[in-house]
Amino acid sequence: QVQLVESGGGLVQAGGSLRLSCAASGSIFSIANMRWYRQAPGKQRELVAAINSGGSTNYADSVKARRSISRDNAKNTVYLQMSFLKPEDTAVYYCNAIVFGTNYWGQGTQVTVSS
Repeated sequence: QVQLVESGGGLVQAGGSLRLSCAASGSIFSIANMRWYRQAPGKQRELVAAINSGGSTNYADSVKARRSISRDNAKNTVYLQMSFLKPEDTAVYYCNAIVFGTNYWGQGTQVTVSS
């Protein structure tokens, strides 16, 4: 069982930055493939960034130049650094872990970008 707790969301002005954190319980974090998703009101949840157990990363094209995902296996934590935020980045951001084919989700953290 893996439990995920996101933090770092909040209200920020357009052009600003935030760093989201996702702390995972359990001793198998280092082998987990980790992802950040977001869901804006009235829209489907979409993948923002992913990092696998080996540290390889992938990003959605719409955010590639403005996001950086990283992980610290010693702290069981994955991060999402977001820069040059836009109002359209407003959403609930969710952390996702995939371990042995099973998906785990955090409760989400709200990011609101004001214009």
